[in-house]
Amino acid sequence: MRTNVYQVGSGELTFEIIERIINENLKLELAPEAKQRIRKCRDYLDKKIISSQEPLYGITTGFGSLCNKNISQDELGILQENLIKSHACSVGEEIRPVIIKLMMLLKAHALSLGHSGVQLITVQRILDFFNNDVMPIVYDRGSLGASGDLAPLANLFLPLIGAGDVYYKGKKREAISVLDEFGWEPVNLMSKEGLALLNGTQFMSANGVFAILKANRISRRADCIAALSLEAFDGRIDPFMDCIQQIRPHKGQIETGEAFRKLLDGSEIIARPKEHLQDPYSFRCIPQVHGATKDSIRYVASVLLTEINSVTDNPTVFPDEDCIISGGNFHGQPLALAFDFLAIALAELGNISERRVAQLIMGLRGLPEFLVANPGLNSGFMIPQYAAASMVSQNKMYCYAASSDSIVSSNGQEDHVSMGANGAVKLFKIMDNLEHILAIELMNAAQGIDFRRPLKTSPLLERFLHDYRKEVSFVKDDIVMYKEIHKTVAFLNRTKFDS
Repeated sequence: MRTNVYQVGSGELTFEIIERIINENLKLELAPEAKQRIRKCRDYLDKKIISSQEPLYGITTGFGSLCNKNISQDELGILQENLIKSHACSVGEEIRPVIIKLMMLLKAHALSLGHSGVQLITVQRILDFFNNDVMPIVYDRGSLGASGDLAPLANLFLPLIGAGDVYYKGKKREAISVLDEFGWEPVNLMSKEGLALLNGTQFMSANGVFAILKANRISRRADCIAALSLEAFDGRIDPFMDCIQQIRPHKGQIETGEAFRKLLDGSEIIARPKEHLQDPYSFRCIPQVHGATKDSIRYVASVLLTEINSVTDNPTVFPDEDCIISGGNFHGQPLALAFDFLAIALAELGNISERRVAQLIMGLRGLPEFLVANPGLNSGFMIPQYAAASMVSQNKMYCYAASSDSIVSSNGQEDHVSMGANGAVKLFKIMDNLEHILAIELMNAAQGIDFRRPLKTSPLLERFLHDYRKEVSFVKDDIVMYKEIHKTVAFLNRTKFDS
């Protein structure tokens, strides 16, 4: 197998495979066994339509509350094309290209499992778009996460039939012109295909996969920065010792304790005698709080892994069992609940981070008030804490459980919806705030450690600080702070955290 190509349908997707596909710009092709499954299912469906005496939902009938409207044989393709056009109602902000590529990858994988009744050319054209960076324009609002992600997926697949707009080579263009440039004919949809493309949770799932990959990086980043804050505050190592984690053996807690012991190994600051017997909870309970977030990320990742390897369109075709079932695999409830859980877990990393920032600027344990040598004339690090507090508060607002809402749609046919798409989208707002909160904590921690000199922290953290100080300097007198926050965010996004 060529190393720069991934065969869709050759096995289950994993986060490691997805990261390789995205980061290494792998090309996609259908595995031979996937082609066989797709053809088998399509052949079965064609025969079933001819032989069936009963109406088949969404295949020979209308959709949603129009399921009792029968469609003639010669209009089945028009029905599917009309579905995509009428459902393309996503609005708001354009989705970033990486999410578009993930949506196409996940949809192609789901269709390759052979229970959706699509043509081989339909899946191949999705891969053609992916491989040639033809990016359909999709917006972030409009999905109820119920019959799948109808609106955004409709926008995603409009270009397959020659409608809608795409980005190609950095320019926004009508899809049909790009199809002509490649010599591709618009896909002539057959029965069931519009539903197969639009039903499914690929918008929610793509956002969720990207969020999980980012959440893992943020979690490691939070540990490193919190370790620096612990040093700046002259905190104790005791709460991170392994024995205390083992008698309450949550996996994330154990991992966090181990990470901090590695991060702080060889530190002069942590090893010196302490005058204080305890640290505040925002330091002492880092293993428990950061650890719980790690466990939450792990749980949500397991839900997503099941979802991205599932068939989530409707109706579902079972050639071997000779049946077509109209069910509810498109309903986003498993993801909706998990995303709300992840939102809370990530917001807590910011919540506890801001409390450490507050402790560092109070003038405690030998540190100057607001971490500046001449407070009064200088405000120092007074207002970055304000900014962090504002973002922490905003994240609490975003922790409203999207999955606790439901609005009836489709004239009462779709009378319970998941709102999982809303839950997925707000994760990015939380993580953007969290990145800035952690950047502010790093600024404070680095400033605090500089006031501890000539004492040194661990060799690992000293190297990290050395790199950081190349870009963001010690603050002696007041400077314009927002620029330093932005530089710190950029530094953190470029830096690997492998504690």
